[in-house]
Amino acid sequence: EVQLVESGGGSVQAGGSLRLSCAVSGYDFRRNYLGTLAWFRQAPGKELEGVAAIDSDGRSTYDNSVKGRFSVSKDNPKNTLFLQMNNLKPDDTAMYYCAAGQMVADKLRLSEYSSRGQGTQVTVSS
Repeated sequence: EVQLVESGGGSVQAGGSLRLSCAVSGYDFRRNYLGTLAWFRQAPGKELEGVAAIDSDGRSTYDNSVKGRFSVSKDNPKNTLFLQMNNLKPDDTAMYYCAAGQMVADKLRLSEYSSRGQGTQVTVSS
């Protein structure tokens, strides 16, 4: 069973940075050639949206709202997924979740993923 635990959330002023981490167990980064890991977020009163995804070969996908500001990466030996968030805006305020999936076609659609963490809160003040 794949388990994901997010950390690194917090409160920051607009223009600041945060780095989210997602510790993954039950999912071997080095052997999972068809796997994709991703970050999603949900703001109060809004639908959940895909933020960024990274395939086993390192190719990444970003939502237009975060391109140039966020960067997704992974540490294979440590089975950890990261999301570096720079130049944060109040609109980035949300609960952030990481997810893992196999043979994902639509990288930013949560229904494509089989496992998801409990989330970490990010709050950006103006």
